[in-house]
Amino acid sequence: MVYFFVRNLHIYKFICNFAGDLLKSTRKTVNEPTKIELLAPGKNLAVGRVAIDSGADAVYIGGPAFGARKAAGNSLEDIAELCRYAHLFGARVFTTLNTLLHDDEMSEAVQLACAYKKIGVDAILIQDLRLARILLEMGGFEGMLHASTQCDNRSLERVQQLEQMGFSQVVLARELSYAEMRHIRENTSVALEAFVHGALCVSYSGACYLSEAVCGRSANRGECAQMCRLTYDVLDADGREMLHEKHVLSLYDLDRSEHLHELLETGVTTLKIEGRLKDEDYVRNVVAYYRQKLDRLFAESDGRFVQASRGRTTIQFIPDPSKTFHRGRTEYFSFERPDNLVNMLTPKSTGEFLGRAPIQDSWNLHNGDGLVAGEQGFYWPSKVKIPAGTPVYRTYNAEFQKALSAKDATSRVLPVCLTLSETEEGFSLRMEDKPNRRPPIEVAFQEEKIPAENHERAEAVVRQQLTKLGDTPFEAERVEIAWSQSYFLAAKTLNAWRREVVAKALECWSKKSIGPIGPISPIGPIEPLPPMPRELMTCKYCLLNEMGCCKKKGKAERVPTFLRRGDLLLRIETDCKKCQMALIKVNG
Repeated sequence: MVYFFVRNLHIYKFICNFAGDLLKSTRKTVNEPTKIELLAPGKNLAVGRVAIDSGADAVYIGGPAFGARKAAGNSLEDIAELCRYAHLFGARVFTTLNTLLHDDEMSEAVQLACAYKKIGVDAILIQDLRLARILLEMGGFEGMLHASTQCDNRSLERVQQLEQMGFSQVVLARELSYAEMRHIRENTSVALEAFVHGALCVSYSGACYLSEAVCGRSANRGECAQMCRLTYDVLDADGREMLHEKHVLSLYDLDRSEHLHELLETGVTTLKIEGRLKDEDYVRNVVAYYRQKLDRLFAESDGRFVQASRGRTTIQFIPDPSKTFHRGRTEYFSFERPDNLVNMLTPKSTGEFLGRAPIQDSWNLHNGDGLVAGEQGFYWPSKVKIPAGTPVYRTYNAEFQKALSAKDATSRVLPVCLTLSETEEGFSLRMEDKPNRRPPIEVAFQEEKIPAENHERAEAVVRQQLTKLGDTPFEAERVEIAWSQSYFLAAKTLNAWRREVVAKALECWSKKSIGPIGPISPIGPIEPLPPMPRELMTCKYCLLNEMGCCKKKGKAERVPTFLRRGDLLLRIETDCKKCQMALIKVNG
């Protein structure tokens, strides 16, 4: 027997290892569903709360300084309030510290990061890797640092570098395909975040210097002048005009809603909606739209995917991204290189395409609707004559706007269970989060026990008063009563107990345990930032492909070679091996 065991030890080890791997795989499949986080923009506290109410699992918001949207700054007090509200639902709050920093700003940035941690922020988005190194060396920021998309995270090697540095999450470049995302997931363990909806930068994020070179406003300092949304003349190599004053760099908006399941299969766990300058209506509409789509996917996934936060969201309108700010949709490079990525006519919201003139009853127009037909814009009803066949868009939907702006358009509640129990000195009231993921809240009350004359009436009063949670974020799914006999309890007494338990729950469940922060040492010499490269913009988008002049697809008679805007002249350089385009400043 011993001889047989020794001779076949390798077989025994193989069977044990195989069984162990199979058991681990089974446990992960059965017991560990993947939490999917819907991440929404928060221009300010009000918009952040709207995002949470509409079903967001996390919100990213700018602070007092060093955010990539300088016009979207907020006070520490407002961010702290948003943290309290979000944490009640198990949602997270990210702050943006994602600009490149001057040496004399580094100390202030470190102090600000410490302040974010102290007020309960869950993560900090960072672009400047020098700042990340300082915070990680201090200690206390482990698990909190996210590599912003401005870090230019377009390759496996880059993501691996950021993971090794200590980042806990990486925001992938918008240009990555689902196959590239999957490849990165298979070769890293850091949490991955991908954009799912919103405006697209034509350049790789963090690799655009056009605004800085032309206007002195650095996109890497939160001051982008949006040069990509302007008109340009397109010239060939001989300086002959091919296009006149067209928006050749203004991309359609990203919309991956039709292939969310494929996106989840890549291993990405945070889905990001772009728009930190967007208002409440836009955020409510788009977040609600993705909340509904994700919830349907989760229901069909047999428990593989679940929502990252908790609470039940109610949506009182039919979300439709085409009915708020909308430049037209593209899935960008999700699957393959598309041929049509820009709207050369306008960088503005195109609205909802209704059809072609003449106007039809089936379009269901309402008084006050804003319409655009060709170059004409007007409100309905109107006597404007539209040539037959002209495309008609609705840029303002009066009825939809009314529903979207209603007080209860979206709301969110946290289901709880309330239990009234008899104690030696009176009673206790207990509130439990459902499902019970957090310590329950329980308060004891000294109260005279007066037997009730009518058992059913006594219990009915208890249930009626304890379920009155209308002005709170809670909803009583169940009320249990545990007493040896029925007692008379006045409605005002029960109301006071309920209010006290609710107040304690709001306080305790909104708090975040904050670990220690390492000592802030004097910041020594910092390696300098690299100089501005000659390529003022590097893009996966290629104007040659957009205009049907791709060199890989055949020799074109004339090829776009320059962009001109007034005195500004930019040369187009292509790298066909990498399938990329760059813009080089010639003059202006």
